[in-house]
This record gives sequence, structure tokens and C-alpha cells, in this order.
Amino acid sequence: MALNLNQKKEVVAELAEVAATAHSLVAAEYVGLTVEQLTSMRKKARAEGVYLKVAKNTLVSRAVEDTDYAIVKDELTGPLLYAFSKEDPGAAGRLIKEFAKANDKLKPRLVAIGGQKYPGSHVDVLASLPTRDEALSMLLSVMVQPATMLVRVLAEPATQVARATSAIGQQKAA
Repeated sequence: MALNLNQKKEVVAELAEVAATAHSLVAAEYVGLTVEQLTSMRKKARAEGVYLKVAKNTLVSRAVEDTDYAIVKDELTGPLLYAFSKEDPGAAGRLIKEFAKANDKLKPRLVAIGGQKYPGSHVDVLASLPTRDEALSMLLSVMVQPATMLVRVLAEPATQVARATSAIGQQKAA
């Protein structure tokens, strides 16, 4: 169904708002997917904080003009599905990668993150990025490790005295 000018402006405004705050973008070819498959992918995307949209490439290229994703404008050809990660940089990559495993018709075409564009094969790299919770737990473990090591070093002399006393006691008992 063709969109009128006002509807096109609304789509561009919505996409521009999403692109301005998104952490990453994955564009994928979706030709051959059924409506049921796309619907299940949209449900999963909503649950994971990914904005999923099928839109005309000209509208998307206008929407991303003043964002970090302006670099992908030349690559937007053919029927594409756009996945913007709103909360977690790797969420869109994980969604597309997982869905592409089960559906060979979905083919990642390009990935954009941090003002850089990459080929669709980099969706694996994007998908391997840790979630926010995983990154925080890694940071916490790195921060706690020096304190843990200090406690071990400070406790070691007392442990050595206890071991030596125990060994002397066992020698005298024998």
C-alpha cells in the first residue's frame, strides 16, 4: 500500500528518532520469509529491545542523514529489514544471527556501529558483544580481584604459622 506524503514524513521522523538513540544497526535481506516468521521475529525483537522495521530504502536513508548511520546510505538497495539495538549494542546482531540459523532466507547485508559500517558477515562479531549485565559483572570481577588478592596475601603469614604449628604437633605426637 502506497504511503502519502504525511505518512512518509511520520515514518522518517520515527526512524530518525530511533536512529539517533540506537547503539547499532543491522540490515538484512528478508526475501522469502513468511508473514508468520516475520511476526515471530518482531515479537522476539520487542522482548529484546530491538526496533525492527521494514521500510523503503529512500525513507531510511533520509532518516539516518544526521546520525552515525549516515555512512550506510549508499548500501541501502533491495528489500531490507532494519534492526536497531536500542538498549544493548549486540541485541540486533544476536536477533538476526539466531533467526538466520533457522531461516536461511534471512541474510545479513550490513552492520553499523559507532559510526563504522561493516559487511553482513560481522553480525557474528556484533552478536558476541556482552550484554550490559555481563559487561558489568566482568567489570566488577576485575575491580574485586585486587582486593581479593590483598586479603589472601595478608592472611598467608597466619596460615603458614598455623601449618607449621600443626606440622610440629604431628611430629611430636609420632
